Amino acid sequence: MLRRIGVYFKMIEAAHTVFALPFALVGMFLASFAGGLAYALPCPRIIFFILLAMVGARSAAMGFNRLADARLDAMNPRTKDRAIPSGKVSRGQACALVAFSSLLLVFAAWKLNPLAFKLSPALLLFLFFYSYTKRFTWVSHFFLGACLGAAPLAAWIAVAGEADARILSVCLAVMFWTAGFDVLYALQDIEFDRKTGLHSIPRFLGVEKSLWAARIFHLAMAMLLLLSYYLFGLGWLYLVGLFFCFAVLAYEHSIISKDDLSRLDMAFFNLNGVVSVAYCLFTYLDLTM
Repeated sequence: MLRRIGVYFKMIEAAHTVFALPFALVGMFLASFAGGLAYALPCPRIIFFILLAMVGARSAAMGFNRLADARLDAMNPRTKDRAIPSGKVSRGQACALVAFSSLLLVFAAWKLNPLAFKLSPALLLFLFFYSYTKRFTWVSHFFLGACLGAAPLAAWIAVAGEADARILSVCLAVMFWTAGFDVLYALQDIEFDRKTGLHSIPRFLGVEKSLWAARIFHLAMAMLLLLSYYLFGLGWLYLVGLFFCFAVLAYEHSIISKDDLSRLDMAFFNLNGVVSVAYCLFTYLDLTM
């Protein structure tokens, strides 16, 4: 049973929750602070259902992505050992996981507030649509970014019951951040993308120009998070957190070059995980100290 659970966790890349969840928490903190809630936190019930919604949304999205890409994954030497191509998880089992996770998201949204419930089906459709974008556009990196960037807005709505234009600065920052590291990740599959007709920025621009594109996207993220500082009237601890995050991103780009992509995994997962967690932590500390 534990081995089976481990297979499912690997299939949906549970460890990658470190990318979206901290930014969802930031949306929750900012909405709570704007609403005058103590310690920038809503009641435990709302926190629980936000976390439940995140688990449902992410599991549904990743499960559907693995189903949509199963044939391509089987053809790619880098991904041929994933759960579905290797036979560890059947298509039927993956479909059941997607269905259950989708219902989990909708249920959690229903328990939060009417607006969250009404928007949950649209969110699921958008999450599922992303899986097909690489088949027809290099903008697929930004579609993935928009999927993760929806997390702060969704958490804000979960707390406040309505949207606020200010949170879009954080959402757009997450979109550019994700697009940047997804471009780096896609460098591994340039030849495969060309062979199979899949679309990506690395396929069209090559390695060197793609590295510059990722740097520009991360610079845009920095500017948007700095804008959030002014929009929300945040303090010096927030700026310290931003400086730390920008330093980590600068280091990330310094360890990758067109002649040496050996540390892509470290840049993609470890360093971006540090960025998301640090930004979440410093934002919360700034709001509460």
